[in-house]
Amino acid sequence: MQKTIFLFLFISVFSFAQQQGPDSKINSIIEGKKATVGISVLGFENGFTYNKNGNKKLPMQSVFKFHIAAAVLHLVDQGKLSLDQKVSLNASDLHPDTWSPLRDKYPNGGVEVPLSEVIEYTVAKSDNNGCDILLKLIGGTKTVQKFMDSKGVKGFQIAYTEEEMHRDWNAQYKNYSTAASATGVLKKFYDGKLLSKKSTDYLTNVMLSTSTGTNKLIAQLPKGTPVARKTGASGKNNAGLTGAENEIAIVTLPDGKHYAIAVFVSNSTETNEVNCKMISDISKSVWDYFNK
Repeated sequence: MQKTIFLFLFISVFSFAQQQGPDSKINSIIEGKKATVGISVLGFENGFTYNKNGNKKLPMQSVFKFHIAAAVLHLVDQGKLSLDQKVSLNASDLHPDTWSPLRDKYPNGGVEVPLSEVIEYTVAKSDNNGCDILLKLIGGTKTVQKFMDSKGVKGFQIAYTEEEMHRDWNAQYKNYSTAASATGVLKKFYDGKLLSKKSTDYLTNVMLSTSTGTNKLIAQLPKGTPVARKTGASGKNNAGLTGAENEIAIVTLPDGKHYAIAVFVSNSTETNEVNCKMISDISKSVWDYFNK
């Protein structure tokens, strides 16, 4: 009888620990930080879910370039656009006061480049001018919102372009997502419920080549880990407030399984280094949980 009770208690404690996931470690990471931190984790094969402030609507910043690229590729799937078609880069589209490797490559504009190049700069290099060129091509933010709505993506809103966010600090708060919405849409994407297989594979490869934010989600993961990701950051305003320091990703584990993770750090008065280290530490704790 005692052995039976002991076995029951052992199984119960083990099951409780499984349910708890990485919560205690994550709590220690964010404890005392002057920031709102939204976190969501979704195991693709085992259905594991973890959320902390997962339903808070927080500013996306450049994370929304994933959603924009998906909306563009939906039109490619419909035959309304082509990755090979030429897109005009006019000098008036290449604003000088924003992050834009595309502008750095074509400083005078007046060229035509393949749509694929604009997508790749927008997603993998987080190009702000490229982002707004894509939005202009597909009819604005409403087209993206309509596409996401049609796919059942909840807790997501896009209302303003990069240029509009640069003009008005508060505009970023109208471009929001919950962390749970972000992992949910990544799962839909992975499952082929957003785009064709060809477009899914294409955008996955673009995200795998992302070069921004190397001090965030991937900083403490083993070198060479496949991580299809999209970063976002607002910088600080004059009052020293960070509106958003974010990243979303699909991580491939050593056993070939996957999980989605979204970490949104919002309204933070911590330093940029502290904000990014929080994301990095949270990512490591989730990685350790899945690999224990």
